Amino acid sequence: MRDTLSDVDSGHKSPVVLVVDDSKSIRTVIEACLSGIDCVFRFASNGPSALAMIEADPPDLVLLDVSMPGMDGFEVCRRIRADSHLRLLPVVMITARSHHHDRVKALEYGADDFMTKPFDRAELVARVRSSLRLKSLYNTLDSAEQVIFALAAAVEAKDSVTERHTRRVAESARHLGTRLGLSEDALDALYRGGIIHDIGKIGVSEAILLKGGPLDIVEQRSMQAHPEIGANIIAPLQTGSNLQPIIRHHHEWFDGHGYPDGLCGDEIPLLARIISICDAFDALINDRPYRAGVSVDEASATLAAGAGTQWDPRLIEMFLAEVPLIERMGAA
Repeated sequence: MRDTLSDVDSGHKSPVVLVVDDSKSIRTVIEACLSGIDCVFRFASNGPSALAMIEADPPDLVLLDVSMPGMDGFEVCRRIRADSHLRLLPVVMITARSHHHDRVKALEYGADDFMTKPFDRAELVARVRSSLRLKSLYNTLDSAEQVIFALAAAVEAKDSVTERHTRRVAESARHLGTRLGLSEDALDALYRGGIIHDIGKIGVSEAILLKGGPLDIVEQRSMQAHPEIGANIIAPLQTGSNLQPIIRHHHEWFDGHGYPDGLCGDEIPLLARIISICDAFDALINDRPYRAGVSVDEASATLAAGAGTQWDPRLIEMFLAEVPLIERMGAA
């Protein structure tokens, strides 16, 4: 797919997707699956040629096969991440391997996402759209923001169990904000805030973050400090004024029993109330170091039971009506 004349006239530049796979048929299938996405495709059949293309003109997304002769995808990903200028380049690894340790290894080498072959077309499209949206966000950040978002990615990478949590929260929060009819600025703040809402956890020890059981009182206090730490980290940013309330207040409770400030009801900023619900739902249905994830029905029941105490009842009602779609978004 090439840039059209209208793209050039309008100043619009389609994002570039580099597909790296030694199989020509797989490259063709991926191009066909993504034909409905506004993007320009480039192709590489091996690791060295892919790295040369990336160095010459970095793409906006790399779809990277793991099993290639000579240099495998893990090594390609490692070399991409070794270049500081490419640390925010999204890399999605695609492989026929389905073992858990392969997913962990991909994350350890710096991949942002992981898909197994044969892949579902709808899932591939959803993940590519999500990755390109994230890259578009990175492109708008100033240098200080890029460091902050890189730190947020580093926090999430500490625990492979919670992979993609922040992106799922960002996507579902933006979706709920759209249903509420919020402005584009508010939707942008929801997405950005969702990505970095837990950045304050960089100040919490891994022993606490990865503990496989209940936290004691001292550990709870340390964990509960992360919203304030996060708010302080982003305070110097130009966009900090929009994101600070989300980060600082996403653990406030509607009845005033949350933290760090004990706000209640409408005192809690609306965007923080939205993130709080999306964060809780995703945490419930996915595994955590201290417990296994629950079913969507159980998570929905927990949210419904907490309406008016932990969460805004009006937003809970709207969120629960959107759960089937949000669940599909999370699966993708």
